Amino acid sequence: MIRSTVVALLALAGCGVCGAQLKAPTIDQSLEMRSVGAPQISPDGTKVVYEETRTNWEANAFETDLWIADTATGESHLLTTAAKSSTSAAWSPNGRWIAFLSDRVAPLPGSPAGKKQLYVMPVNGGEAQQMTKMENGVEAFEWSPESKRIALAAEAPETKAMKDRKETFGDYHVIHADYAMLHLWTLALPTTDAAGRTSAPAEPHLLTPGEAFSVGGFSWSPDGMKIAFSAQRDPDLISGFSSDIYTVSVADGVVKKIVDTPSPDTDPKWSPDGKQIAYVTADGSKNFIYTNRKIAVVASDGGAPKVLTASFDEDPNLLEWGPDGMYFSALQKTKSGLFLLDAKTGAVQRIETPGSEIARSFSFSKDFKRVAYRGAGANRYAEIYSGGVGGGTPVQLTQVREQLSGFETAQREVVQWKSGDGAAVEGVLIKPADFDPKKKYPLLVIIHGGPMGVDTPAIGADRYYPIERWVAKGAVVLEPNYRGSAGYGEKFRSLNVRNLGVGDYADVISGVDYLIAQGFVDKDKVGAMGWSEGGYISAFITCASDRFKAVSVGAGISDWMTYYANTDITPFTRQYLQATPWDDPAIYAKTSPITYIAKAKTPTLIQQGSADKRVPVPDSYELRQALEDHGVPVKMVLYDGFGHPINKPKQQRAVMEENENWFDHYLWGEPLAPALTPMVKAEKK
Repeated sequence: MIRSTVVALLALAGCGVCGAQLKAPTIDQSLEMRSVGAPQISPDGTKVVYEETRTNWEANAFETDLWIADTATGESHLLTTAAKSSTSAAWSPNGRWIAFLSDRVAPLPGSPAGKKQLYVMPVNGGEAQQMTKMENGVEAFEWSPESKRIALAAEAPETKAMKDRKETFGDYHVIHADYAMLHLWTLALPTTDAAGRTSAPAEPHLLTPGEAFSVGGFSWSPDGMKIAFSAQRDPDLISGFSSDIYTVSVADGVVKKIVDTPSPDTDPKWSPDGKQIAYVTADGSKNFIYTNRKIAVVASDGGAPKVLTASFDEDPNLLEWGPDGMYFSALQKTKSGLFLLDAKTGAVQRIETPGSEIARSFSFSKDFKRVAYRGAGANRYAEIYSGGVGGGTPVQLTQVREQLSGFETAQREVVQWKSGDGAAVEGVLIKPADFDPKKKYPLLVIIHGGPMGVDTPAIGADRYYPIERWVAKGAVVLEPNYRGSAGYGEKFRSLNVRNLGVGDYADVISGVDYLIAQGFVDKDKVGAMGWSEGGYISAFITCASDRFKAVSVGAGISDWMTYYANTDITPFTRQYLQATPWDDPAIYAKTSPITYIAKAKTPTLIQQGSADKRVPVPDSYELRQALEDHGVPVKMVLYDGFGHPINKPKQQRAVMEENENWFDHYLWGEPLAPALTPMVKAEKK
């Protein structure tokens, strides 16, 4: 497939030469679209630091810069200019400093290459100063209340025993052993004397030495004397159930467990008076992957916890405990927003974010009167906003939607239908801007992962699938929020328990039939695709359905037994299928696409990263071989060295072009290219 630099330039210029806008971006233009997120408002509410991603083709990386905006005027400027990425910005409580993580080339001697280190820069100008040179980098950090110390989560340096083992036996690792635990550290910031001389950065102090756990989220007590944190027995994903809440005394390192349940307890936040700690809990549920999480409180010295959100039917993301209560964010079907929880009564109040029905990533000023967030809505690109908490018109601080000005974007709307068992299912229907209900359109079904993902009607840069290009070509797209999707409550998330694939397919095909019944879908030109759980449902379509012209399976499961024996998250099937394959092979067979391979007829493209630990690569090999043995057209592409996501621009370009090539052939009859066509030298960026 040839990409044209001339076409790209005309599109970016609004095609002024030809006098008409181009409808859709090229694949490269989609991959180059910037996005913003992670806003952090200053303690006084006057400024916001946020992240903006950009595409670096030369380095083959999606990189992130920090920008700073004035909340009164909306004016912004670039804050970090170093190569590579700068992320996770946080204001010091006194408002004088901004700390962040960066994998830039570190100036301190002895810094390991490519590891994220902590940097601190003055708000009023000056260079960022490197604070750490941790051997394995810094995972997370938080300022102390008095702005003189920072707590860090980081792995300890490799032990002498491990170095000796490698010297003697070379590199190897023992499964479910040889863990590198995340520990808590504290770092005293440099001081400046009366003569203006600044001390050198101090060495971090290990606060949890020898503890047999791996640290998760953490926060300082209001008086700076203790840190509350969650920790699990090891960093393995299968050990998530063991996460409990602890406190540690900063002065002497004494650790105390204050919450101990058989399911995950995470994200501790102190009350303003330091007497209680709020946290997120699965409340003892053995099926914590799909049941509701809840917010609970416990005395800071321990005691009986109290669950506060038992009646809130979604997963709350605990943000902060302010003077009026606890703030959390949550999904509500295809919308998301901010909520305030009364710590005494348990009453929950929705906090309005005017103009942004899809709002997330909230940050508060010190007095909790102002908030910054990432906001979007139907047919709107996500931007950064700031405003009063619960009142007033917010100020838009970014203008990233302007990059769409050369294109006529597709239109999105939420639709609803009934599945085979009567369950109400929603999805996002994407139509051409000049949609005519009297015409017949090819339909492409794009299925999100999870299953606890969710699609919304907001506009975003295309990744994996060139949606805007297909819609401009004359297709409609359905993104179904099938059973198990987030935002619809625990009962809906539980509908695919012991029903994976079967119920999911029923939701998808009923959505297809609903659109066909509306009269504008060509029933003979329907394709399906998805990644991860969406890839699994796509594999189910390949093996069990003859309704589709073509399918693309991205990192999808074909055989749950193969998955269970190889994945890094074995609790997934034990909870959703309520058994291991050794205890109940029948349910594993019923829900595995490979069981129905004799019915397979649909041409199928398979794509995956070669180092995927989440969905084992053998699942893709198994499906490919079975399809080949049954004479079904199949192509499999492995992206060398990638895990579950394909997260570099050149390989994402390949993923998108492979998908475009596949569906353009089977739905539109265009020639099927046996291989992608590289850009000629003059076209390269």
